[in-house]
Amino acid sequence: MMYIGVDFDGTIVDHNRHGMLGTPVPGAIKWMKKWLELDARLILFTMRADNSEYFNRPVLTEAVDYLNNNGISLFGVNTNPTQSEWTSSPKVWAHVYIDDIAFGCPLIHPEGFVTACVDWSIVGPSVVEMLKRNI
Repeated sequence: MMYIGVDFDGTIVDHNRHGMLGTPVPGAIKWMKKWLELDARLILFTMRADNSEYFNRPVLTEAVDYLNNNGISLFGVNTNPTQSEWTSSPKVWAHVYIDDIAFGCPLIHPEGFVTACVDWSIVGPSVVEMLKRNI
């Protein structure tokens, strides 16, 4: 079993200055579904928060609902539920992290997107290979 931490804005949807849901990043949902089929445990790790002073709405819940409505079952949200057994660290523990601002993460910049986003055509199959090797 593999734990995968996945960012939201710029990784699953395009960034949006107002905290609204951006355009879906091509391939994100497709590949996450494939990872779930291979028994991955997905953990959303994001800066979105429902109690944000910048947004007058629950932007974290909106992200979680977006994923649920697209068939993505999350194992955790900003936490790995199993790690409380062995650490009090607030860092989400995962085998791999997918984030548009991570060093070395392959990016694309689709027309009309605010910023570059994760290139799922590279990330998706690479993680599938890791899952198949049982890393």
